[in-house]
This record gives sequence, C-alpha cells and structure tokens, in this order.
Amino acid sequence: MERARVGSRLIMLAATAVAMIVCLTGCGGSDFTYVMGSDGQSYFKVPASWQKVDQKALDKVIFGDMSSATAQARKQLSWTVGYDGFSKPSADHFLDAGESDEPFAFAMVMTLTETQRDSVSLDALRNMLLPVAVSADVREQLEASSPYPMTGFELLADEVLPPENGVRGVHVVYNFKVLGGSVQTFDQTAYLAADGTRVSVLLIRCSATCYQNRAGELDRIAQSFKVKRIPG
Repeated sequence: MERARVGSRLIMLAATAVAMIVCLTGCGGSDFTYVMGSDGQSYFKVPASWQKVDQKALDKVIFGDMSSATAQARKQLSWTVGYDGFSKPSADHFLDAGESDEPFAFAMVMTLTETQRDSVSLDALRNMLLPVAVSADVREQLEASSPYPMTGFELLADEVLPPENGVRGVHVVYNFKVLGGSVQTFDQTAYLAADGTRVSVLLIRCSATCYQNRAGELDRIAQSFKVKRIPG
C-alpha cells in the first residue's frame, strides 16, 4: 500500500512539473514574431514589439503606383511583408525612419520569370533590392540622376553562404546616405531556391549608429532567416 502511495505522489509531482514547464514555455508568450514566406520554405523572426506595416502602403513603396500594369505584374510575382521597430509603423521607414532611429525589416519572396532564371547570379542576388554590385561608372550615373535617393555607398561585408541542399545565398552589409537624411546601414540576405524558380530576401535597415549599437540583436534576426528545400 505504501509503495502505491509513493508511486501516486511521484506521478502527481511529475504531472505538476510538466504543467509548470508548459506554462513557462507557453503562458508567457513569445519574445519574437515568427514569419513564414508564401513559398512555405523561407522563414525568419523579429522582436514581438515590432509591428507589421500596412500592406497597401508597403506595396506602393516597393512597386510604385499600383494602378500601373508594370507594378501590378511585379506584385503578382511577389510576396512581401514589412515589420517596423517604431511605435508608429510606416512603410516609409523602409529606407529611413527619420528621428525615430528604429530598425525596419523587409522580406520578399519573388517568383522568377524564365528570362530571370537564365540570368540569375550571385551579383543578381546582391542587387535584388538596391544597387550593390555595380561598377563605379554605373553608380556614378545613378547618383547623378535626379531625384536619386541613395548616395555614398560603402560595402561593409560580403559573404557567399555555404550551399545547403541546393539552396544558394549571399549576405551583404552596406551603407547608403539617404537623400536629405543620415547614413543608413542595410543588412541583406538573399537566397535562390534549389529549383531556381524563386528568390527570397530579408533586408534589415537601421541608421549606422543604431546598427552599431544594436548589432547583436539585428544579427540574430539576420541569422534566423533561412530557406529550406522541401523534398519532392
């Protein structure tokens, strides 16, 4: 009988411990928002305090006038999302948050056309959102054009990521001086899917000072961005 009582107590203690573990891992909520791309293969995380920006406003910033056929065609081929560290999220913070000096994360999954599939390269991945891997002559022409919002390009880091299950990628960090604003640091990771049909990009932007002060936090976000190949 005594053994039975001891056994019952142990079971009750074990059940209580399990309940406490479940509560500790689930009741308090997560410190991060986990985001998965439309392809079901790309994913990343941002701090839970960051807020998702209005999708229509983001579309206008990324694709331009959405009444145009070109913008609509680009939108059809792309999934996008933006998260803003500012208390009042805005798609306009994609390039510069002004005095708020808070980070912004933008992600895109783009389906490539047949022509794009034939020409995609590591440099194409670097240039997926902003002109990073271009010649000095091309950059001079871009900066001379009006109104061009980005000047003073500085490359801070450039690495080719180890291929994994056929997925290729690059990680680049660079500075641009935004027209009428301060120097902004962009941390960009881009992956080409194993079947060559899609490109997934995560771009994290913050002022140069913000990026230095919050390097560990922003690096964890960048490191969380992965693209996995789904066996087929």
